[in-house]
Amino acid sequence: MTSKVAEEALGYEQARDELIEVVRRLEAGGTTLEESLALWERGEELAQVCRRWLDGARARLDAALAEEEEAGAEGDAE
Repeated sequence: MTSKVAEEALGYEQARDELIEVVRRLEAGGTTLEESLALWERGEELAQVCRRWLDGARARLDAALAEEEEAGAEGDAE
């Protein structure tokens, strides 16, 4: 398992690419049960990293849109 610090240092693209590789390896088969479980766990960790990045991006976008709407409403009031 990787540490939370190492996970959070991963960029979205890095986590996504590693997750794609994990899925590819699981789908290909040929791994032991222990290896498959370790891959599955790593995939779950990577999916969480991706989700955090996407949630953060959504929050930033929502904030920017709200700011834009607020600026537009102030301009209309003048």
